[in-house]
Amino acid sequence: MVVQADEKNFKELVLESDKPVFVDFYATWCGPCQVSAPLIEQLSEEKKNTFFVKVDVDKNSQLASQYNVFSIPTFVIFIHGRVVSQFTGAIGKEGFVNEIEKAASK
Repeated sequence: MVVQADEKNFKELVLESDKPVFVDFYATWCGPCQVSAPLIEQLSEEKKNTFFVKVDVDKNSQLASQYNVFSIPTFVIFIHGRVVSQFTGAIGKEGFVNEIEKAASK
């Protein structure tokens, strides 16, 4: 399950999580975001050791700015509240898995 985060609950859901957190910065009008969404939902069911969160950049522009999200979709992986990976663009399921595994090894 992918959880919707916003500026009010981001700290609790992402920064204070004891699990790695995969954050999808997206917009409802973004084509590549729509392509990535089902893959991320599928990964959230498969990767139980990682928490998956979505942030709508149109509704949470301060968060997008804080994490230098200038293009969407942008994906940020946090571990213990720290950014360990950030990448932009729909990269396919295998690409997402590789990024998650690479981030976990840091």
